[in-house]
Amino acid sequence: MASTPDGLPPLRDVVATHGLAPKKALGQNFLFDLNLTAKIARAAGPLDGFTVFEIGPGPGGLTRALLAQGATRVVAIERDARCLPALAQIAAHYPGRLDVMEGDALQIDLAAIADGAPARIVANLPYNVGTQLLINWLTADPEHPFWSSMTLMFQKEVGQRIVAAPGSNHYGRLGVLAGWLTHSEILFDVPPQAFTPPPKVTSSVVGLEPLPQRLPCALSKLEHVTQAAFGQRRKMLRQSLKPLGGEALLNRVGIDPARRAETLSVAEFCALAQAL
Repeated sequence: MASTPDGLPPLRDVVATHGLAPKKALGQNFLFDLNLTAKIARAAGPLDGFTVFEIGPGPGGLTRALLAQGATRVVAIERDARCLPALAQIAAHYPGRLDVMEGDALQIDLAAIADGAPARIVANLPYNVGTQLLINWLTADPEHPFWSSMTLMFQKEVGQRIVAAPGSNHYGRLGVLAGWLTHSEILFDVPPQAFTPPPKVTSSVVGLEPLPQRLPCALSKLEHVTQAAFGQRRKMLRQSLKPLGGEALLNRVGIDPARRAETLSVAEFCALAQAL
């Protein structure tokens, strides 16, 4: 069996050995290109001294890149029990540096595992739960996020929604939430043919870092405002925000009631939330 620069077998051999056909129900699309997994690991910044969380490692291509890139500790969370033997092989190759947890990342408290240690999240997220995972991590503790950066792969359309600015077609609740709490940018795109099986869409790797200072605002109220405003995004705000006070609320913060949700800045949404 051939080996790769890290001394472990090529990923295609690992997948064949363990019979790991990607499961559509788990949103699995495996990355075999070691140049690409290394590029994602490098994009996450220095990993020495960090606990790195990876969600959905599958056969471990990105896991290996993170360890090769110098991550002090990688915590890999995998729902698919079929992948555990392949990940155990990587753990044996990097003694004491890889913890593999079987479980659903939606149910796991990463902050408790990090326990105050510097943490980064780096993952090729399963498409079917990627957005919800991001929202969970953003909102877990907006005052004191447990992560110092996130480097995450999404469908390109989701990536565009995360980084969207006011006035763009992609701007919505996710863009406001990410804009309130983070600096985010699309780092690079990944074509469908990089994956097995190839998805129908292009993917994007998105980098997010917490803002050193954010606008004062209660998360629950911001969610109320954005839900109402974008729930009827084609309507004027006087109409879409009627249940929350409509024109009176808008006048209180000096926003023209004839404007539409996608024209409001993050600061204006925070002002509305504060006025609620």
